[in-house]
Amino acid sequence: MKTVEAGSAAAPGSPVLRILGTRGVPAAHGGFETFAEHLALYLVQRGWRVTVYGQEEGSGPWVHDEWQGVQRVRIPVANTGPAGTIVFDWKATRHAARSPGLCLTLGYNTALFCALLRLARVPNLINMDGIEWQRAKWGPLAKAWFWLNEHLGSRLGNHLVADHPEIARHLGRAAPAAKITMIPYGADALAGLPAAPVQALGLEPGRYLSLIARPEPENSVLEVVQAFSRRPRGLKLAVLGAYHDSHPYHRAVRAAAGPEVCFLGAIYDKPVVQALRLHSLAYVHGHQVGGTNPSLVEALGAGNAVIAHDNRFNRWVLDAGEGNGDSGAGCYFASADALDALLNNLLQDPPRLAALRAAARQRFEAAFTWPHVLAAYEALLRRPWQA
Repeated sequence: MKTVEAGSAAAPGSPVLRILGTRGVPAAHGGFETFAEHLALYLVQRGWRVTVYGQEEGSGPWVHDEWQGVQRVRIPVANTGPAGTIVFDWKATRHAARSPGLCLTLGYNTALFCALLRLARVPNLINMDGIEWQRAKWGPLAKAWFWLNEHLGSRLGNHLVADHPEIARHLGRAAPAAKITMIPYGADALAGLPAAPVQALGLEPGRYLSLIARPEPENSVLEVVQAFSRRPRGLKLAVLGAYHDSHPYHRAVRAAAGPEVCFLGAIYDKPVVQALRLHSLAYVHGHQVGGTNPSLVEALGAGNAVIAHDNRFNRWVLDAGEGNGDSGAGCYFASADALDALLNNLLQDPPRLAALRAAARQRFEAAFTWPHVLAAYEALLRRPWQA
């Protein structure tokens, strides 16, 4: 294995952590990358030596370098898509198994490879993410793969992290409660951001709802667009995400859209996305499955009034407790009809919108700030783990 080396040595006796399962830092992709960036920088400031494995496109030598005090192992992979991720995870796990320190694996999609860490007696904590094999978008083979790796991860990991109480309960079917710790996802608090990025997209601050989700059936995008488009609303629905005419579901969403729906495309510029969140009248969250969804937590950090699909995952994040009815930091819908009726009432009720925004800030400060989340992770990582 050829490598290009760079970086500085850690102080003697520094605790060592290797983070696997992401495409690397700085974050340029999803929630796990954002979390890895925050955790790595936090721990480095606290005296840890942290290494993050990252996937690069193409071929060539591995690169060992440093970014803001974080050691990086950048592994080029010629394969693309899921096959490339599997190859990358295999190479990263093999390298970690031959290296000192504690491992934190983000996601269980290739938990089978964690057997290498067990055999090498390298302690490994696994963030088990959501219940991936239950997602409707996967075919039978993919669901079988995820189901197998969820069960293998529950057994091969020295400890499991659940990002939601419902995920912890689910994992408790295959692992003892003492082996599971619940720590949610975190987000940044947003305030005082300029409105120029919003205006550049043709939107008026405070005169649009935001919908930030992958265009998949389990995220209720079609139902949201249908409900919003049933009648004139006097404001816009700003939809983020890549929609392709070759995809039947994407076509159906576009066909259902009325003139007040704006498809903004996939936007990865963080300041633009943050401005869109902060200046929206409300955020619509249609996710039906999963644990603590990063997009929902980010909406709370922006102080958004939240309109959420009614399920046990969203209700806990929004502090709604058990039972029916609107409570906590959100109001809820279970169908396009219900959302249509909810929008009719809520958009004409400024005091209710203001109360939801205040509740969102309160819920965020109580449970989802980065200092709260990262301190919980460090406390867990500092336990005397034995492989």
